[in-house]
Amino acid sequence: MAARSYLFVPGDRPERFDKACAAGADVVILDLEDAVSPQRKDEARAAIDHWLRQGGQAWVRFNGSETQWYADDCALLLSPGLLGVSLPKAENAAQLAELAARLPAHLGLLPIVESARGIWNAAELAAAPRVTRLAFGSVDFQVDTGIQGDDQELLFARSRLVIASAMARIEAPVDGVTVDLHNEQLLASDVERARLQGFGAKLCVHPRQVQAINDGLRPRDTEVQWARSVLEIVDASDGVGALSLGGKLIDLPVILRARRILELA
Repeated sequence: MAARSYLFVPGDRPERFDKACAAGADVVILDLEDAVSPQRKDEARAAIDHWLRQGGQAWVRFNGSETQWYADDCALLLSPGLLGVSLPKAENAAQLAELAARLPAHLGLLPIVESARGIWNAAELAAAPRVTRLAFGSVDFQVDTGIQGDDQELLFARSRLVIASAMARIEAPVDGVTVDLHNEQLLASDVERARLQGFGAKLCVHPRQVQAINDGLRPRDTEVQWARSVLEIVDASDGVGALSLGGKLIDLPVILRARRILELA
């Protein structure tokens, strides 16, 4: 099953690495970018490398490819516990192709799209080599574009990521963070919006958000029941005659949707 929760952990807080891995997130990302001050980049990189060489396993978010720290971050590609790399400020396929060429065969690539140019080029980012899925850096995108709201104001950007991912036949994208760590109602609302808009996962910055994301991105019980009913009718028909459920036609797209719901469940 595709990952639903991606938990960021500051790379200069090694005492949190094991706790994060035990928090239930599908993916843990040790962060070298936003969560680490320039003065602590080297310290954080060394802490991550040590932990990955002592049996730890996680993804790592590098600094942007245009920064002074990126070349040193790439040395972590040799760390045995590295599971994948997240690249922030992804804006064009050339950035991703350069990093993809360095990746060992078992590593995935998660670009974070967080600028106007990145959203505009979403299709080429999704189709770049080694990209497993796209992530939305919604907060930085708002800063770059001057968009104030985080709901319908970002519908166009979110939809471009969903459509680009579908075009490239990669996993559904990862929605951005909910920055209010204490507002459970807001988190639930954000997760439901992401699910309905076609996202398959969500970024988070605190372990307390993980369970709500994992639960919220599962299909609802009513959807699972509907999907099972559809496939039961299909199996019983042996391909003979027109099929319907509750007066609604069952055709190939409906069958495919039912199968997808059961896979996600």
